Amino acid sequence: MVRALLAVVAVALGLAFISPAHAVVPSIKQPSWIELTLEQKQTLAPLSDEWDRLEPWRRKKWLGIALRYKDMNADEQARVQRRMKDWIKLSPEERKAAREKFKTLQKAPAEHKEAIKQKWQEYKELPEEERKQFQEAAKAQPKSAAGTTAIKAPVTAPPKPAVPAAATAPAAPPAPAQ
Repeated sequence: MVRALLAVVAVALGLAFISPAHAVVPSIKQPSWIELTLEQKQTLAPLSDEWDRLEPWRRKKWLGIALRYKDMNADEQARVQRRMKDWIKLSPEERKAAREKFKTLQKAPAEHKEAIKQKWQEYKELPEEERKQFQEAAKAQPKSAAGTTAIKAPVTAPPKPAVPAAATAPAAPPAPAQ
């Protein structure tokens, strides 16, 4: 009886001192491209070239989207397809930067999110020619280390005109009377 109790205590202590780094975590096996169903392949077609190189958890995310895809209306399906095509064109650095911006936006205050939505809506309502001008201006902006366009603070007021130094310098004191 005592031996059994000591054995249980020894095992419990042994397990308590195992670091998480030594813990065995089973890998999340996700299907390769050839293992996908025809419906999944049709939905995820833009990702076909990179599918087998995606991390298992990213495959799982895309499979979840493919599962919901059939319940989406035509506009939503078109948007998903468009976004997949845009996403696949991004470099790994650009994808990382996009994920970071998304996380930052998720943590932003509600009024900030609403202001961004309003600006986006205004942008979408611009004539095509004006949107092209904005796109060209964005291409000309310096890139950050992550390879994305640096975000600049919006200009809220036009800069004040420079005032000549003579106008702002104090007047010279009068010359002493002789």
